[in-house]
Amino acid sequence: MRIAEAGGVVIERLATPDDVASWRPDFIGAYQTVFADEPFFERWWPAEAEGMYRKLTRSSEHISLIALDDERLVGFGIAIPLQLRPDVARELTGLLNIERTMYFAELGVLPQFRGRGIGGALIDERLRLTDRDRYTDVVVRVSASRNVSYRQYLRRGFEDVGVPMEVPALRMDGRVTTDRRLILHGRLDHLRASA
Repeated sequence: MRIAEAGGVVIERLATPDDVASWRPDFIGAYQTVFADEPFFERWWPAEAEGMYRKLTRSSEHISLIALDDERLVGFGIAIPLQLRPDVARELTGLLNIERTMYFAELGVLPQFRGRGIGGALIDERLRLTDRDRYTDVVVRVSASRNVSYRQYLRRGFEDVGVPMEVPALRMDGRVTTDRRLILHGRLDHLRASA
């Protein structure tokens, strides 16, 4: 279902199980490419990327968006209820109402399509589509490098909650190391789409 346009691409929402299934192979390739690049330099095997996709899209409340350039998947943004990510929820227990918080789980744009506003549009559409009767808050984990993604969220009113997480990952060079991720939070009634 087409919902927006940004940077010369179309943004669609994957609203049905058939939509989700039909874009699985394309998501796997895009996911591997996006996270192999900076700041993460992570190696994801196809089965791992597929497992992540299935995990994120199995909830009836997921918000899964794809950015398409002539039917080629060039970006994605997925949100799920925070309670479905117990590792992140555990870090925020006592700080937020976990059951009323949406987690912006994944955001990625292929390197050659960056700088065109696609990532920002994927953030804005997830904000717009989050059910404000069901959710009051949104959280996201971003690289501690305070890269473009970090700044995109700050522009929309997110704030660092001061709860860093160490996330282990297999790197492109075969080593397993950890990254520091920052958790950003925003109340839905205070967050805004970027102008």
